[in-house]
Amino acid sequence: MGTRGAGKHRGSSRLSKKTAGIAGIAALATTGVVGTLAAPAFAADKSAGTHDANLNAVVVADELAGDVQAQADAQGQAADHAAAQAQAEAEAKQKAAEAKRIAEAKAKAEREAKERAAREEERRRLNMFVSPLDDSYVSTQYKAGGGMWSSGSHTGIDFHAASGTSVHAVGAGVVVEAGWGGAYGNNVVIKHNDGTYTQYGHMSSLSVSVGQQVTPGQQIGLSGNTGNSSGAHLHFEARTGATYGTDIDPVAYLRSHGVTL
Repeated sequence: MGTRGAGKHRGSSRLSKKTAGIAGIAALATTGVVGTLAAPAFAADKSAGTHDANLNAVVVADELAGDVQAQADAQGQAADHAAAQAQAEAEAKQKAAEAKRIAEAKAKAEREAKERAAREEERRRLNMFVSPLDDSYVSTQYKAGGGMWSSGSHTGIDFHAASGTSVHAVGAGVVVEAGWGGAYGNNVVIKHNDGTYTQYGHMSSLSVSVGQQVTPGQQIGLSGNTGNSSGAHLHFEARTGATYGTDIDPVAYLRSHGVTL
């Protein structure tokens, strides 16, 4: 009978070791040891990767949020600046418009004041009366008697004047007669704004015509010695009408209009 030598054992083959290893792992798996040992390692690796990714996402989100907020703040500041600038411009325009309105109102008031003053001055000038001759005096009084006058008395007053002296309208009015007046020689009759009339006789020449408007102090002719006259002078009458026989006291008439003789 054949026998094996003592102490000589043949080692396990690779297949046997592998099979045994697999069997062991299977046994460990059955008892939960492998699951217990392997699961934490896998979980730890997976958890670490996820944590890093989440951390990076949070950092990026924070940076984006910061950029968005900064941009929003800048836009808000720009909008506030634009609104403030627009308000300042609007206020400046309003102040300029108000200043212009005040200046225009002031200019208008000044213009109206000047116009009123001019109208008042014109009204005063047109309503004023002057003497028919400068630097003269009455040489023959009103109602003086004598044969020189057909009515038996003087119907006006005579002013001393050399021939060719400028004769003025005593007040504003319109010329209703200008030419030869018989005994009055070259004469002018003016109807004044208050409805009264004045007559200027014995003139050497006339410088106005019928229908012409005249103003106080305007030259209407030159004194002379025409008509029923005994020498160069100006015959002046004041009347309530345009015709002969409506005469009134010329001195009182002129004085009532502010003229001192």
